[in-house]
Amino acid sequence: MRKMIQTDEAPKAIGPYSQAIEYSVSGPIRMIYSSGQVAIDPAIGKLIQGDVAVQTTRVFQNLVAVLAARGFHLTDVVKATVYLTDMAHFAAMNEVYATHFPAHPPARSTVAVSGLPAGALV
Repeated sequence: MRKMIQTDEAPKAIGPYSQAIEYSVSGPIRMIYSSGQVAIDPAIGKLIQGDVAVQTTRVFQNLVAVLAARGFHLTDVVKATVYLTDMAHFAAMNEVYATHFPAHPPARSTVAVSGLPAGALV
């Protein structure tokens, strides 16, 4: 079973996609596939100003809200992909990231990209 996840506590999708999809494999097994999050403040619908640490913090607030909409938590995350517009931001992003996964962090890939929606850094 496939269910769209939508919460006003995170930014609305800025394209033809869902914030996340919950998929029930069988019985009580549930998985969530989250779309990427940038540092858009859902209250104003705009990218917040600030460095990569400030933006990474907002990204996590958005992700937590999407997961919470279906009763999930960051401790349920098994894989993450981080996109940075500049690998020079890696250490600052990583510092914030580590505070959200203090024990047993998920598998992760970090990739440099030429640009992100709304001019986001992460």
